[in-house]
Amino acid sequence: MSEPILQVEHLKTYFATGGRFGKHPVVKAVNDVSFSIGHHETLGLVGESGCGKSTLGRTIVKINQPTGGKIYFEGKDITSLKGKELKDFRRDVQMIFQDPYASLNSRMTVGEIIREPMEIHGLYGSTKERDEKVCQLLETVGLKPDHIRRYPHEFSGGQRQRICISRALALNPKFIICDEPISALDVSIQAQIINLLQKIQEDTGISYLFIAHDLGAVKHISHRIGVMYLGSLVELGDSDELYHNPKHPYTQALLQSIPIPDPKVERAKKPVEISGELPSPLNLPSGCAFRTRCPHACERCAKETPQLRDVDGRQVACFLYK
Repeated sequence: MSEPILQVEHLKTYFATGGRFGKHPVVKAVNDVSFSIGHHETLGLVGESGCGKSTLGRTIVKINQPTGGKIYFEGKDITSLKGKELKDFRRDVQMIFQDPYASLNSRMTVGEIIREPMEIHGLYGSTKERDEKVCQLLETVGLKPDHIRRYPHEFSGGQRQRICISRALALNPKFIICDEPISALDVSIQAQIINLLQKIQEDTGISYLFIAHDLGAVKHISHRIGVMYLGSLVELGDSDELYHNPKHPYTQALLQSIPIPDPKVERAKKPVEISGELPSPLNLPSGCAFRTRCPHACERCAKETPQLRDVDGRQVACFLYK
């Protein structure tokens, strides 16, 4: 088996609510997360708002500094990179942000926005060569070359997200983190963006970490899927297997929430009962964080924290499976 392009081991990202660690409550946004992503693979990441998905992505690209754990890219430990090494790493790893309206500089033209990464990293010697590359990238994402002289406010939300994608592709990266790239778009535009990302992967062999709320979209684009709850992975496995036979009670509840257009099938669904409120990230329950809402919780769940273990070809963090 070939070496994964990205490997995360026991990654932790904590935020102090004020003062120093230990003197004030700490938000454990990412809490002991481990996974790997192979070359040409898409790993989908799903979970409720506030579960730590975006923080995990931002930690991988070094926007947030990890509190603990290791991050390996192509076998190299990049956890503590600084200076030129960090700059070189960011040439290979890019990020598409959630809000296409906020992630583009309104005072710059599309050409300047896409050309800026090339200038920072010294690619394509002259301005003319860079402009030719910008036009090529715009055509790749379904926009017109003459859009190079327009400003972000002249485009729709879907077009802006295409500009963000073209900017992420400007440095020919090997890995892109897609942080909910379709959540602010209409359904028809969402499908176009997903199809575009898949085509780019087919043409270039790039790898993705695809973060989203839309479980249907994640299934469509992902080879494997990870499910997060309050900073931790609770299930990780093949996309089709996870959707057709979810193991963790939280995964089962998430999949039950997907509406089915057939009224008869929708009424026949057996709902997974989840009671109680989402715990505060400042005061996580002891043991299993999901136990306060889980219909299968037992005494062991309050005393021990379940670890990911192999169950029928996937990994599940639940004491229901021994």
